[in-house]
Amino acid sequence: MNKDLLCAPEKKIRVCLSLLAFMLLAFANASFAQKRAAKAVKKQPNIIYIYADDLGYAETGPYGQTKIKTPHLDRMAREGMKFTQHYSGAPVCAPARCMLMTGKNGGHAYIRGNYGMGGSRDEEEGGQMPLPEGTFTIPKMLKNAGYATGMIGKWGLGMNNSTGSPLKQGFDFYYGYLDQKQAQNYYPTHLWENDQQVPLNNSFFDINEKLDPARATDADFERFKGKEYAPDKMTSKGLAFIEQHRSGPFFLYMAYTLPHVSLQVPERYIQPYLGQFDEQPYYGQQGYAPCKYPLSTYAGMISYLDEQVGLVMDKIKQLGLDENTIILFSSDNGTTFNGGVQATFFKSVANLRGLKMDVFEGGIREPFIVRWPGKVPANTSSDLISAQFDMMPTFAELSGARAVHPDGISLLPTFLGKPAGQQNRPYLYFEYPEKGGQVAIRMGKWKAVKLNMQKQKKAEWQLFDLSRDISEQLNLAPAYPGLIRELEEIVKKEHQSAHINEWEFVDSKMKTNSASPKK
Repeated sequence: MNKDLLCAPEKKIRVCLSLLAFMLLAFANASFAQKRAAKAVKKQPNIIYIYADDLGYAETGPYGQTKIKTPHLDRMAREGMKFTQHYSGAPVCAPARCMLMTGKNGGHAYIRGNYGMGGSRDEEEGGQMPLPEGTFTIPKMLKNAGYATGMIGKWGLGMNNSTGSPLKQGFDFYYGYLDQKQAQNYYPTHLWENDQQVPLNNSFFDINEKLDPARATDADFERFKGKEYAPDKMTSKGLAFIEQHRSGPFFLYMAYTLPHVSLQVPERYIQPYLGQFDEQPYYGQQGYAPCKYPLSTYAGMISYLDEQVGLVMDKIKQLGLDENTIILFSSDNGTTFNGGVQATFFKSVANLRGLKMDVFEGGIREPFIVRWPGKVPANTSSDLISAQFDMMPTFAELSGARAVHPDGISLLPTFLGKPAGQQNRPYLYFEYPEKGGQVAIRMGKWKAVKLNMQKQKKAEWQLFDLSRDISEQLNLAPAYPGLIRELEEIVKKEHQSAHINEWEFVDSKMKTNSASPKK
């Protein structure tokens, strides 16, 4: 008998043991480096997370924008680290915010789509599907670790009288829009402070009213403005929270509504752009408020957002908190396609494919800038593949808190300039039930997408090599059957049944104990 055949099992065992030893050594090295990174943070830092709304990947200076001026974000990038492969959990508002707050991906999150519970008029305000009681969130985690927790801006995860109220989900203080639909008007009649309505000096108007292009006057466009601009109020409350909790540690989540439509911003931010663009009035034909100068207004909204980031950085420096405050900036999803926004004109997502509501890169790849003087290396860039549901484990490691079963990983080693200690992940998983039902997986250089799954449970995969095809144009799926089988296994592993029928498009077993959501 051939001696090689007799030795084959022993050779396999030796190879397997060697491979196992290598993997354990690699894991130990990464774990050791992560512990060293954690030790580098000797004091619980203040954490400020600034969240834009519908801001495209390339709509700020650090990411190549040339028509819109963002000097404060330019400065933030110079003084910190810019990420080039950072993803939202979902391509629309509510699920992205749920995944950020809970550290879950689209296959595990409780909220996976926009689910309206009321109408747009004041008397119809009902918010969105609330987070359930017992949800583990970032503010709850940090509050347990001794942090004061505050939120400013758009919540979208439950009204004041629901289980999803910000105060019931871990925030000590809240000020802003509870209902996403109300947040589509920058001159609302009221905002919310904690669980109480706070009136603003604005009259109600219907933001979905359309104007007749043949008859519209300057006065008609002026009707869609007011006296008190909601983001002004939010910034003031945010800066006051920082001042009040300057002794720290504090966590402040600033979820601005900019530059989400409607197109509304104070005149002084429009003026610098007037005459630069060949623009025509927007009469409301695609929804949201009419606007006489849509291009200049949109640019002005992003410049306004940029200015608020500058005010926050200046306040931190003024209070002497720079070296113990980490500031992070990102957006919930890609640029919108309606309301008078012209993504092509601004090259809002550069050469990425897709916009808001798409799981292609333009819908989910987001700007992400991190600034922490003395800790995060200045003027650096990282191509680490990361996601917003990484914030929970990252903030846990920053604060010494304990995260409960997040889908993400801590990015702290990368933040601190120690990439050798960064834990890597095999893939990112995205699941989005709207626009036909979509699934996406990012795995190394590969990006895989399935579309129209509500109607086609066995929809075909599209596979792209992002290292050569960032625009996701050349479908390579037929050439990689083994990889496609691996993708199917990932879907089986990551998808958990949704709790309402409309979101259950991956698994053929449909639930029957709940109604379809209202839009």
